[in-house]
Amino acid sequence: MEQIAGLVDKEGARGTDIIALPEGAGRDLDGALMVAVGGLAAKHRTYVVCPISRADGDGRLNSAVLLDRRGQILGIYDKMYPYWSEFARDPVTKPGQAVKVFQTDFGRVGLAICYDVNWAPLWQRLGDFGAELVIWPSAYSAGRSLQARATDFNYYIMSSTQVPDCLVYDIDGEELVYEHNNVADNTNVTRFTFDLDRCVFHQDFNLPTKLAKLLKEHGDDVVREKWEPKEGWFVLKAKRPGVSARELARQGGLEERRPYINRSRCELDRRRGWQFS
Repeated sequence: MEQIAGLVDKEGARGTDIIALPEGAGRDLDGALMVAVGGLAAKHRTYVVCPISRADGDGRLNSAVLLDRRGQILGIYDKMYPYWSEFARDPVTKPGQAVKVFQTDFGRVGLAICYDVNWAPLWQRLGDFGAELVIWPSAYSAGRSLQARATDFNYYIMSSTQVPDCLVYDIDGEELVYEHNNVADNTNVTRFTFDLDRCVFHQDFNLPTKLAKLLKEHGDDVVREKWEPKEGWFVLKAKRPGVSARELARQGGLEERRPYINRSRCELDRRRGWQFS
């Protein structure tokens, strides 16, 4: 606990907006680590993702707790897909019931834990709920499995693991960072700055006229940062502070890839005659 609290204190003092700890860092909502980390979140005005095991009736939940800048609980995600060994514990670990995405003052943050990486529908729901960054505390690295989720659903993913290591995947699935055991005492500390306004588009219905018009009218404000012809994608990014590439694209009638895929899925379901309530 002392080591974790010391790292949170040090990184919070750097002006970090959100700090993520590995799976199973603490125990219980009123446990010593939660109390210490909550105080540090308030001290440094930072968000913290603190994964814990917590009591729930006759069992326990494997949870990731999101603390806000006051050190208060903004939300809790309970691991929906515990690993086999968690069912053998006494008391037993129960599966969570719901996907969670939380609104922070810098964007929408989703949470998933370890074995969850193997179930794509969970990650699709994170996208459906508007996640811009998904933080994934874990015991292991997952690698390409985690990368596939970023590729499929077009949000950033950042891991924090017991390995210890950290992976950061871009909104198009590109690996941006991999750091492993980069501090003494079997510890990894990765620092990364996210631009949550960057957005992915499919070429369908956006090319050539809508994108060309946007870049012509707002060339000082937005740039086509990536062009991915094999996927048929491109990425837009604001060129200066105070400008939103996403908002300018919306005003120009461009549709991001994720809602485009969702809209297509709904239309295909309708044509099959499927009805949902």
